[in-house]
Amino acid sequence: MKDIVNLRNSRVRMFCLFIVDVITIILNSYLALIVRYELHYRWIPETYIDSIQSYMLIGIATTIILFIILKLYRSVWTFASVHEFVLIFAACILSTAFQALGMQFLFLHVPRSYYLFYFFFLLMTTTGTRFSYRALRIIRQGTFKFRGQVKNTMVIGAGEAANMIIQELKFSKHLNRKVSCIIDDNPSKKGKYLHGVPIVGNRETIVENAKRYYIDEIILAIPSADSKTTRNILRICNQTDCKLKVLPGMYQLITEEVSVSKLREVSIEDLLGRDAISIDLDSVLGYVMDKTVLVTGGGGSIGSELCRQIAKYNPKCLIIFDIYENNAYEIQQELKKEYPLLKLETLIGSVRNTKRIESVMELYRPDVVYHAAAHKHVPLMEDSPNEAIKNNVFGTYKTARAADKFGVRKFVLISTDKAVNPTNIMGASKRMCEMIIQTFSRYSKTEYVAVRFGNVLGSNGSVIPLFKNQMAAGGPVTVTHPDIIRYFMTIPEAVSLVLQAGAYAKGGEIFVLDMGEPVKIAELAKNLIRLSGYTLGVDMEIKYTGLRPGEKLYEELLTKEEGLQKTQNELIYIGKPLEFDEVHFLSELQKLEQAVVDERFDVKEIVSSIVPTYHIRPEDKQRDNAIYEEFCKLGRASHEGPVM
Repeated sequence: MKDIVNLRNSRVRMFCLFIVDVITIILNSYLALIVRYELHYRWIPETYIDSIQSYMLIGIATTIILFIILKLYRSVWTFASVHEFVLIFAACILSTAFQALGMQFLFLHVPRSYYLFYFFFLLMTTTGTRFSYRALRIIRQGTFKFRGQVKNTMVIGAGEAANMIIQELKFSKHLNRKVSCIIDDNPSKKGKYLHGVPIVGNRETIVENAKRYYIDEIILAIPSADSKTTRNILRICNQTDCKLKVLPGMYQLITEEVSVSKLREVSIEDLLGRDAISIDLDSVLGYVMDKTVLVTGGGGSIGSELCRQIAKYNPKCLIIFDIYENNAYEIQQELKKEYPLLKLETLIGSVRNTKRIESVMELYRPDVVYHAAAHKHVPLMEDSPNEAIKNNVFGTYKTARAADKFGVRKFVLISTDKAVNPTNIMGASKRMCEMIIQTFSRYSKTEYVAVRFGNVLGSNGSVIPLFKNQMAAGGPVTVTHPDIIRYFMTIPEAVSLVLQAGAYAKGGEIFVLDMGEPVKIAELAKNLIRLSGYTLGVDMEIKYTGLRPGEKLYEELLTKEEGLQKTQNELIYIGKPLEFDEVHFLSELQKLEQAVVDERFDVKEIVSSIVPTYHIRPEDKQRDNAIYEEFCKLGRASHEGPVM
């Protein structure tokens, strides 16, 4: 008995709808005649009344069958739309047509205008009964949805994606959002409404309308926008106190996956983003596909991404070489799962170990080597300069020499913008690495090249993870100087350009990647604080700590002497190598090697004599001298002095 009266039961609701349809068909038949005779029932001829009564059962049966065929009893009317209305319209047209034909066939007479009125009333009542489900849903949501905290929401974009997002936000009882206004750059849309929400202006009015409508959250729903447009819009949004969300990309529209669940938080990459980088796939395939590729430092941030992207190009064998077993293991497991048919070798070892790196080269005979193994943390290397030289300089030298000895075709060194006019030992060591590969390139059949770029977002030790960790700990976020600037690029796009640069290599070049516009680290910190839901000066602070040892206010990607030469890819340039005395350089390397083995304190001074553009900052000299004096007091210093 309970199931029979339960209106939530679909069969019960179908039966109720059937009864309502029978009643409305009967009423519509009489009402059509009454309206035809101007609401005077007595004016209607008796023969017309007899005709509709005689055809009534046939008319009901025919209409109900048509409704069943067109699924008017099985549609989900809570979400009825234009499609369902078209089905109702077709059913009413067919019902009226069958009635007209049936009455003619049975010689039953009614006025011709009767059919027009009957169709109109049948359409109105059928539409009303079906769409009342949706109306009740909207009324119910209006009554119950906004219990608790309601977030006033601004949607940017008035296209198809925005249409879907607004629909879901307005009609879902689970989303406590009120769409208050829409922003769109199309001037013809201003003043119009989308689902009852006003389109109030273009992107220049975002800040103004955010205040006017008390907006809590802004949703960017323009998946077709390029990175530059997205970045510009988000930077305007960032001037408000609103939480930002964005619909990821155009593919969401193609796959019809536009929904609130696809929205994601705005990331720093969105604010710093550039248009998608395109590379010449054929050129990369030409020197990677079916080749044995060795990646040193293959477990690191850049090295692991190199492995991921190289794996896509079907190498004959991919060799991951790294001293840190945990990192190597992680990328090994990831690639095994993603590319089960890939021939993958994961080897543990150090590029500083001559016999180890040569044994690997001899056994596997790689065609291409990507040399990403390096110490890269500037402050840490300032405190351990000998380790920077051992790993970066002599690790590169030994790997490059092994590549020459065992016939590697291409050797690609991952370098850094810190190698240009270096003020720290890490940058100076990478400049020496560039000099090493330039030297080998002159005398070897192997094509040695270097690829130089700036900071990569999200890499181990970069500012983004550091800032996030500081915020998680309650702050403050530390920035060394309010005016410090850096070039940034995402790891995947940097690696894509490294692969492309390798295809352009002829030997001896230093490729420079276009890093876009430099970014103030202080602004980066402020944006990240906002995107993380904090208010600067209220629940999160920025603390300026002063430049660290060896740190510059700005980095340079090219020296003036190197010049700039374009390649086929507009984001890759070739810097003309600096001239230097190779014989002198190699002899000085021998002295330097002995110095670092002996753990001498004057290694920076020796490096500055090898790299003319390396200038040790006075404050760093003073700091090193203080450390040396402390060792002297303890009686532990060698006879070699500090940097003077």
